[in-house]
Amino acid sequence: MPHLASLHLYPVKSMYRLSPSSARVQPWGLAGDRRWMLVDSDGTALTQRDEPSIGQFRPEPSADGSVLTLTAPDGSTHTLAAPTVAAGAPAAEVAVFGTRFEAAEAGKDTSVWLAERLPAKFGEVRLVHLDRPAASRPIDPRYAGPEETVSMADGYPLLLTTTASLAELNARIAEDHPDDPRKAAALPMERFRPNLVVAGTEPWAEDGWRRIRVGGLEFRVAKPCGRCVVTTTDQETGERRGPEPLRALGRHHRFGQKLVFGQNLVPVRPVPAPEVLGTLTVGDDVEVLERGPAPELGPAPERDRP
Repeated sequence: MPHLASLHLYPVKSMYRLSPSSARVQPWGLAGDRRWMLVDSDGTALTQRDEPSIGQFRPEPSADGSVLTLTAPDGSTHTLAAPTVAAGAPAAEVAVFGTRFEAAEAGKDTSVWLAERLPAKFGEVRLVHLDRPAASRPIDPRYAGPEETVSMADGYPLLLTTTASLAELNARIAEDHPDDPRKAAALPMERFRPNLVVAGTEPWAEDGWRRIRVGGLEFRVAKPCGRCVVTTTDQETGERRGPEPLRALGRHHRFGQKLVFGQNLVPVRPVPAPEVLGTLTVGDDVEVLERGPAPELGPAPERDRP
């Protein structure tokens, strides 16, 4: 039977991952996932699309999420309390893919620390915290209900991938580069920055899933995940490796104009929803409750989950 092989969350959007053995699920995603984000002077999200070295910063939140410690690639650290507007932190208007919402801005000392360790081309860099995720940012209404929200992920609360689909993709990459071992090298799942990795399926089985149960929690499969340049970045070194996997996805797993790997999930929740829906644990069974064709993908920009 399919089962949950691993869990991953990213406390700061586009920074390094955490891979716990269990995680609480909230209506807007895994608890602690993408609740922080770097923004420029205009409030626009800064991600690995803009600068791959962002992925080399390692975040470590406290158990209750009230304190965050960042470790830079040079080994220096910076610790700060999670700002909230209710406690007097400035409310910053920020944007992810053009969707604007409010978040609490960290202090100037954090901005200075970051600016000293990121390329000068960015100028002012701010760190913001999503202190009110239940009310801050709706999911695209084409794929969600009016009360469903998302954290600072690109578009949806969770991303699911499968080990079988990665093995199939790696096989196609190897076939496409028979004379170049470097380009033919197998890619790790970390390139795709998923939340849930499922083992025990057939390749691309997830393309036909519309509703699933993982452990005791149900999820609606909203839409396939279109991929971007972030997938060409080595998550351990911060180097762009291109052209794979985008070349292989374009040849072997394209949905219209989208290069697809993985499925975006929305937790199924009661109304009104509690702040915590339940807990996922590595090893949980995965049951497919409903199958069907994937929805049509609209003209929105390619969206990964950095």
